Amino acid sequence: MLGELTAALDSEPLDATRADYAAAIVDANCLSKPTSSTRRLTNQRLGELYALDASVPIFRVLRRLWSIDDQGRPLLALLCALARDPLLAATASAVIPLPHGAEFLRGPLKSALCAAVGTRLNESILSKVVRNAASSWTQSGHLQGRTLKTRQLVRATPASVAFALWLAYAAGFRGEELLTSGWIAVLDCSLLAARELALGAKRLGLIDLRIAVDVFEVGLDRLDPWRTRS
Repeated sequence: MLGELTAALDSEPLDATRADYAAAIVDANCLSKPTSSTRRLTNQRLGELYALDASVPIFRVLRRLWSIDDQGRPLLALLCALARDPLLAATASAVIPLPHGAEFLRGPLKSALCAAVGTRLNESILSKVVRNAASSWTQSGHLQGRTLKTRQLVRATPASVAFALWLAYAAGFRGEELLTSGWIAVLDCSLLAARELALGAKRLGLIDLRIAVDVFEVGLDRLDPWRTRS
């Protein structure tokens, strides 16, 4: 839902509330949906994936980085969605390890989902989730093509690496483990590339960082300045 998220965030200021976004999507129809039911459904789904609520830390960080990194927006959106949607997260193991140029097959993605949910989804729902997940990975740039999809390497940005570090820290990673977590892997970053992009994020004033021979210390409070005001 990258297009819908972009339009929703463009319609409201940084400090907009969940009610503001709902009004923009449902009442003002900022996403140009044809019916009231599709507007309500889109509002619900965007809220599930991205919160659209300034009281939610992950959305505050996403919203701040979104406003300064046009190039990295597909990756920022994907990282947030992975953190909030366990079904999408379950499909990462079928996409991220694929080498560049490899054909994407729906079978392994379906198997990854089944391993996560067991028999809780019937065949029809499972097929829909597979299609939606494949679309999400295509919008993020990890897959390319329509009928035949192939794995592409994405290009991380300092802001997307900063967000990945924030998510990894929230998940309990510390030190250099932050640079080798699954969140960084989603960005197709090597350890060296992640270090360089983290330094870029420091230069942009997004994070605090100290790197020595055996030291990797990161401060992430700058990503959520609103937290210290509440």
